[in-house]
Amino acid sequence: MTGVSRRRLLGVSGAGLLAGAAAGAGIERAASAGGEDGAAAAIPFYGRHQAGIATPVQDRLHFAAFDVVTRDRERLVRMLREWTAAAAAMAAGEPVGGGAVGGPGLAPPDDTGEALGLPASRLTLTVGFGPSLFENEHLGLAPRRPPALADLPRFPGDRLDPARCGGDLAVQACADDPQVAVHAVRNLARIGFGTVAVRWSQLGFGKTSSTTPEARTPRNLFGFKDGTANIPGGDAALLDRHVWAAAGDGAPWMEGGSYLVVRRIRMRIETWDRTSLREQEDVIGRSKGEGAPAGGRREHDEVDVTRMRPDAHVRLAHPSGSGGARMLRRGFSFTDGTDGLGRLDAGLFFIAFQRDPRTGFVPVQRSLAADALNEYVQHVGSGVYACPPGVREGGHWGEALFA
Repeated sequence: MTGVSRRRLLGVSGAGLLAGAAAGAGIERAASAGGEDGAAAAIPFYGRHQAGIATPVQDRLHFAAFDVVTRDRERLVRMLREWTAAAAAMAAGEPVGGGAVGGPGLAPPDDTGEALGLPASRLTLTVGFGPSLFENEHLGLAPRRPPALADLPRFPGDRLDPARCGGDLAVQACADDPQVAVHAVRNLARIGFGTVAVRWSQLGFGKTSSTTPEARTPRNLFGFKDGTANIPGGDAALLDRHVWAAAGDGAPWMEGGSYLVVRRIRMRIETWDRTSLREQEDVIGRSKGEGAPAGGRREHDEVDVTRMRPDAHVRLAHPSGSGGARMLRRGFSFTDGTDGLGRLDAGLFFIAFQRDPRTGFVPVQRSLAADALNEYVQHVGSGVYACPPGVREGGHWGEALFA
C-alpha cells in the first residue's frame, strides 16, 4: 500500500486550486496532486520556508508541544527524519509508510488509519524548537541557541498554567478537516514514542485571522472581526522585514525560518455577553458589524487612534504604540468544556510568527498592559519556539541545527 494516496482510495475527483501568493515571496501555491487522484487541494511540503506560516489559513488546528525524553542526540535526529518523511506524505494526502492496512498482520500498521479516504485538506505541518531544547545538556545545542529565542517575560495579569506552557518541540497542524489535522499529530506522536512525549496540546476551530487580504476577515468569539491589519501572506517586503529570520540575526541556521509565539487566552464570554454593544465597541476600538475603526465607516479605513479611548484594544495594539512592531497572526478559537463553575472554557489560541519576539510580540504585549479588554481575557498558556526554514527534498526538519 506504500505510495497509495488517501484520495485514490475513494476515487475522489475534486475541483479548483486555492490561489497562493507570488513565488518570489517564497510562498507555495496550493497544488493538486493531479492525474487520476483528482484535484483535492494539497499544499507543497518542501520549499524555502515551512508551510503553515504565510500559507493561506485553514479552518482547523491541532497544536502539540513535546518534551524530549531521550538523552541520545542521534535518536532525536532519526526521529526528526522520520517525522519529516511522514509529514511530507500526509501533506500530499498519502498514508505514512506502508499505510494502515495491507501490511503484516502481526505487526502494528505504519499509519493509524483514521484519515483513510480523506483528501489532503490543505494540511500543513510546522515544527518549532523551544528554549528548553537548547538547555538540555545531553543534546549539546546550547551554543546554537538563537538570541531571538529568549524566554518570554511575565506580563501583568498572566495566570499561566505550567501544564499548558513550553515544550522542547512544537508541532502546528492546520487543515480544513479536523480529522486530518488530528491524524497528523497522532502519527507524529506515535513515531516519536520513546523519544518525545506530548507535554500539552490544543484543538482550534474558526480561524481568527487571515493571510489573504482579499478574503473576508474572520471573527473571534467576542463577535468582532479579528486580524484586519494582518501581514499579507504575499507581501514579500513585509515578510522579510517582520517574519523571516535572516542570516545576520545571530543564528545562520535559522535563515528563512521564523519565531512562533502561542498564547492560550481564556475569554470571559459570559461577562462579555452582558456588556452593552456601545461598551464592547469602545473597548475594542472598532464597530462590531462592519469592523470600521472608531470614526471610520469601512473596515479598512485608516486607523486614527486619537478617535479611540486611551485604553482601547486597537489603539494599544497599533504599531504606533509599540515601535512599529508587527506580526503575522494565525490564531484559532477554542472551546474546551466548562471550568467547573458553569462557565465555558473558551477563548482564543493566539498564534503569531515574527522575525524576533523581542521586537515583535513582547513590546505589543507590554503595550496591552493597560488594555480595557483585560477585564474580559486572561492568558493561561504560553510558548515560544524557533521554527527553522523549509525542508529540501531528501532533508529533514532542523537539519542545519543538528549539522
